[in-house]
Amino acid sequence: MPKMKTHKGTKKRFRLTATGKAKHRCAGTSHLASRMTQKRKRNLRGTKTVSDVESVRIRRALGKHSY
Repeated sequence: MPKMKTHKGTKKRFRLTATGKAKHRCAGTSHLASRMTQKRKRNLRGTKTVSDVESVRIRRALGKHSY
């Protein structure tokens, strides 16, 4: 039986916390931010956690590697 491979795109975008939740960077922060309000840019700063349903799929795609 072959080994389970890590999904490389998922590995680059998500990181697991100690409790198994998935953290990610908010979308829309790379460029074209001048048209956004200051409040929106401020709220997009930092990392957010993914819902529990999605974090199960992300955990499976990561395999053993969380970072």
